[in-house]
Amino acid sequence: MLSGYGWNTSLEEDFTPYRTEGLTPARIVRVDRGRCEVVTGEGALHADSRAVTAPCTGDWAAVRGDRIEALLPRRTAIVRAEAARTSRGQVLAANVDTIVVTVPLADAISSDRLERLLALAWESGARPVIALTKADLSPDPQADRAEAESLAPGVEVFPVAAPSGEGMDALRAALSGTVALLGTSGAGKSTLGNALLGSAVLRTGTVSTAQHGKGRHTTVSRELVPLPGPGGGTLIDTPGLRGVGLHEAGAGLQQAFAEIEELARACRFADCAHDSEPGCAIQRAIEDGELPERRLASYRKLEREGRRAAARHDDRLRAVLHKETINRQKAISRHLRSVYGKDGGRQK
Repeated sequence: MLSGYGWNTSLEEDFTPYRTEGLTPARIVRVDRGRCEVVTGEGALHADSRAVTAPCTGDWAAVRGDRIEALLPRRTAIVRAEAARTSRGQVLAANVDTIVVTVPLADAISSDRLERLLALAWESGARPVIALTKADLSPDPQADRAEAESLAPGVEVFPVAAPSGEGMDALRAALSGTVALLGTSGAGKSTLGNALLGSAVLRTGTVSTAQHGKGRHTTVSRELVPLPGPGGGTLIDTPGLRGVGLHEAGAGLQQAFAEIEELARACRFADCAHDSEPGCAIQRAIEDGELPERRLASYRKLEREGRRAAARHDDRLRAVLHKETINRQKAISRHLRSVYGKDGGRQK
């Protein structure tokens, strides 16, 4: 039974020390208000998780009876910053192989939101694909697809209309292993998930026009469900995200903005800030129209956010950021003095 949930020979080897202690392998399929539902080779059961820290949907666990004794190391994890902006991150799903970033075409694509979701997806260690949902509401889905591809180097993009089945076969062919749906509220994730599952397993809701097209949180917990068909696999529908805060996104940011990372290697100086330095390949690409200036601005914004998040639990990095802030303030003061003079009057 566990093979249908992703159990394989590699996991069996990792589990050997636990099995010698008389423990049984299980996968956590649902966490809701501190309670865990797990699946073992014998079936499903509710398990006491007080012996472990922060179990998450998708985790592999070692259980004894109806008690979780340990969690196996996570291969991948979707982690976003907590709303309270603490040093901890919120794990949305664990041991995911493919992340479907859902972007609704009922409105224009938000470049900033898509880039942020992709950075989050890449940082998890899983492979992202993009599903442009509600493609039947777009006047030109292929133009939308081209726009999304320009914002997502190396990521496959699929316009889909789940109710009619448009584009669903191509999307299914791109999915493997444990699949997680990731997107904002109202993006059509649960509707897409039901189309992949072949039945109305996941709860769906209407979009609120009073909130300018924003959806309601119909998914309030994460649940792992087996996918039908010979390919197998499992599906996790995550709650819709109102905000997408990056916890740490170093590698994820590099992959989400792969063309900027590639251009930076051609800069004359290794520590190029990509502003006005001579021989800056990125500024040259912007001048030549090869790289939108907005793209660089978005990269810098997310990079600053990621560094601030990392600094919450890194004293050295926090000191570096503090020094950079002071230097930036000093540079602004010098500029103001050069323009207005010491007495505050504008220089002629």
